[in-house]
Amino acid sequence: LGMANKKAIYIKEVARVIYDDYNGIIPNDRESLLKIKGIGRKIANIYLMEIYNMPYFPVDTHVERVSKRLGLVNPKDNVLTIENKLYKIIPKERIRRTHHQFVLFGRYHCKSINPNCINCKLKDICKKESLL
Repeated sequence: LGMANKKAIYIKEVARVIYDDYNGIIPNDRESLLKIKGIGRKIANIYLMEIYNMPYFPVDTHVERVSKRLGLVNPKDNVLTIENKLYKIIPKERIRRTHHQFVLFGRYHCKSINPNCINCKLKDICKKESLL
């Protein structure tokens, strides 16, 4: 893990808060999760999407990059703006699957460094060059 020491501190604190303040039960709403130091919007969205199948769209570096390169969002958009724009264009019932597709596509094909543009089926709509 990157920054393992800092993450370990957060994980221990999150576990303590959940145990002490929530009787060991992880909250199932974003507002409560975001009140816990060490849990940000992306982690809260991932948890709620994966565990409760709620229609939240976590925006990580892969989702951000793919969204910008495909022209779904503006190059200067921040992660919250990207999240809100994706909610408007992706049907609720497709959010979880689409999120996984964006992450895997960004991780293995549309990489930050050395993307596989030559073999990409989406190269005709890609805005990569205009983002440089």
